[in-house]
Amino acid sequence: GIEFEHTSWNQIIQKAKAEKKLIFMDAYTSWCGPCKSMTARVFPDPKVGEFFNANFVNAKIDMEQGEGPALGSKYPVRGYPTLMFIDPNTGKIVNQALGYRTAEQLLQIGEQTAKKKSSSI
Repeated sequence: GIEFEHTSWNQIIQKAKAEKKLIFMDAYTSWCGPCKSMTARVFPDPKVGEFFNANFVNAKIDMEQGEGPALGSKYPVRGYPTLMFIDPNTGKIVNQALGYRTAEQLLQIGEQTAKKKSSSI
């Protein structure tokens, strides 16, 4: 499945820059049902994990704790989960999706985003 970084946002940015990868951010809350479903069903999927670990630096951010509220003011979150792909060099959102996604849907979004990235570098 997807391997999420458990470090500070700054370290995640540095790692993404060093590896020349976009950041995949799962913006979630502890009380969000669809977030829990994705954590249980989608993120552990082997195909999703293989693609996301190869193409992105993955971050799971609780938007109500730690660095979450500050990131929430930088990256507008209109609901949970908000799935964002962020360019570590510019800090801009390259792609995003709102709400629950199946493994197939998440893979599709990831593939579209990876294509966008390769054309912009």
